[in-house]
Amino acid sequence: MTAVRVRGLVKEYGAHRAVAGLDLDIGHGETFALLGPNGAGKTTTVEILEGHRARDGGEAEVLGEDPGRAGRAWRARIGIVLQSAYDAADLTVLETLRHFARYYPEHRDPDDLLDLVGLTAKANARTRTLSGGQRRRLDVALGIVGKPELLFLDEPTTGFDPDARRQFWDLIRLLRAEGTTIVLTTHYLDEAEALADRVAVVVDGQVVAQGAPAALGGASAGRARVRWTDADGPREELTDAPTALLRTLATRFAGEVPDLTVTRPSLEDRYLDLIGGRR
Repeated sequence: MTAVRVRGLVKEYGAHRAVAGLDLDIGHGETFALLGPNGAGKTTTVEILEGHRARDGGEAEVLGEDPGRAGRAWRARIGIVLQSAYDAADLTVLETLRHFARYYPEHRDPDDLLDLVGLTAKANARTRTLSGGQRRRLDVALGIVGKPELLFLDEPTTGFDPDARRQFWDLIRLLRAEGTTIVLTTHYLDEAEALADRVAVVVDGQVVAQGAPAALGGASAGRARVRWTDADGPREELTDAPTALLRTLATRFAGEVPDLTVTRPSLEDRYLDLIGGRR
């Protein structure tokens, strides 16, 4: 079942084509990451899917409806966490959640939501007094207060310290376990690798590769690099069967292989290869 279906999506700003025939399929309950350099068209694509920006061509279907024409009932089914969010600075955290909860026909209990995002101790604190990480947790709480079927997260952990990022990842995993479909845009490749079921790399308004993080770029992109030293100096070989090569080397050297290392390209390595050849 598909939560998001996009075919030939186009968005133009004068002579500049920000989105140039983009295709996407995102399944229900899936965490899907959109990756790409600045200016690739990720934000424009997400804004079209959220119903905040009109497209110039192609088809878009989100939760069974065209986001360009969907009404209030459809909007209540999605949640959005932007890079910069509404700031009711003089309201307490609990007052803010209770206020926004009233906009939805069905919503989470604000007190339970505080516990879910780890802000119970800050329930009576003014939002202006929150740290950056606490503010981001409140942003997520506001994004999910209406029990969305689909949640859009735009650069959710920018500015987080490592510990806060890991705690935030646990929250995203919990939402996924509840069945929420999550569309994530991020510049952190380790974040996409840790959270996403699938990723898509967008360059110049088009998807140039997509798949599971471990398989991005195809089988050849994931080949192991084996390095060692022999009588002629340093050697290396790319292989799909590193174990077989290691057995061959161990036999040749009758034991320990000098300076032996075996590495596989990370998601970041494959991502940089993909965008480097297409920019």
